[in-house]
Amino acid sequence: MAEKNERVVLAKRPEGMPALDCFRIEETAMPEPSDGRVLIRTIHISLDPYLRGRMTGPQPYVSGYELDAPMDSDVTGQVLASKDPAFAEGDHVMGFLPWQRYTVAKGKWLRRINLAVAPLSAHIGVLGMPGQTAYVGLLDFGRPKEGESVFVSAAASTVGSLVGQIAKLKGCHVAGSAGSDEKVAFCLDECGYDACFNYKTVERLDKAVKAACPNGVDVYFENVGGPMLDAVLKNINQNARIPLCGMISQYNLVRQEGVHNLIAVLGQRATIKGFIVEDHEDRREAFFNDVSRWIKEGKVKYREHVAEGLENLPQAFIDMLKGTYLGKMVVRLAPESI
Repeated sequence: MAEKNERVVLAKRPEGMPALDCFRIEETAMPEPSDGRVLIRTIHISLDPYLRGRMTGPQPYVSGYELDAPMDSDVTGQVLASKDPAFAEGDHVMGFLPWQRYTVAKGKWLRRINLAVAPLSAHIGVLGMPGQTAYVGLLDFGRPKEGESVFVSAAASTVGSLVGQIAKLKGCHVAGSAGSDEKVAFCLDECGYDACFNYKTVERLDKAVKAACPNGVDVYFENVGGPMLDAVLKNINQNARIPLCGMISQYNLVRQEGVHNLIAVLGQRATIKGFIVEDHEDRREAFFNDVSRWIKEGKVKYREHVAEGLENLPQAFIDMLKGTYLGKMVVRLAPESI
C-alpha cells in the first residue's frame, strides 16, 4: 500500500465555469478502520453535472461542498481491510465517498459490486445513479406509450442515451439533440435513435425539433433547459409529459435564463415533473434487474470516457461540464484489483 493519501478539496467557489484554481490536491493522513468500518482503495470517481451546483453551496435537494474540505460523489473501490463482518478483503464496493485515494467508511454506506453483471465502472454510470435517473424519469413520469414521440436533450449523455434506448424498447419514435457530430452518430448508430441533430449547428432549434418529431412531442426528457426547452415547448402535443431531470445549460450562468414559451404547457395541458432520483430508491431493484438484463442481451449500449489519475480530476470535471467527451466521465485512480 502507498504510504501517503491524497485528496481533492474545494479551494474556492466558482463564478461561472469552474477553473483549475477552484480545486486543490493535498496530502492527508492514511486512515485506519475501526469497528464496523472498512478501508477502501478508491478505483473510480464519478463526475456528474449536478455536482457543479454543490460547488456554489447548498442546493434544495443536496448539501453544498464546504471550502477546504474534500469533495465527494459516487465512487468504486476495493476493500483493503475490514472490521465489518459483511465485507471481506478484496470485495469490490461502491458508495458516496470523498475524492481521495484511501477512505474509511461504515459498511452500511457501501454496496457490494458483482463484476459478473458488468464492468466495475458501469456501476456508477449506466447501472448507477445516472442510469436509475433515466429509468425512473422516463418510465414513472414520462410514461411513454407505444407509437408516441419522445424527445431527449443531451441525448448522448449517460442519462439521455439510456432514456432513448428504453423509449425505443417501448415502441416509441425517439429523437434527440447532442453537442457534436460524433455524439449524434452515437445516438443514431448505436442507441437506435430515429432522429438526432447537433444543436450547435442548426439554424433554429424549434424547426430542428419539428423535423425530428414531425408528429409533435409527447414526452420530453429534459436535461438541458434554456433555449432547448423553449424550442421543445413549441412542439409539444396535448397532454405531453416533461420529466425534468437537469438543466445543464444553466449551471454555469451567473444569472439563469428565463423560459419564454411556458404558455404552451397551459394550452397543451402538459405536465412538467421535476424529480430527484434519491427519492425513488424503491425502484432500484427493478431498474438494476431490467437494465443489467438489457445490457447482457445487447439491447442497451453505453460509452465511458476514463481520465487517469487524481491529479487530472479537476480538468476532467471541467471537461465534463463543457461536454468535451462522449460518454460517462469517470476518473480512474488505481487498477481494478489488488
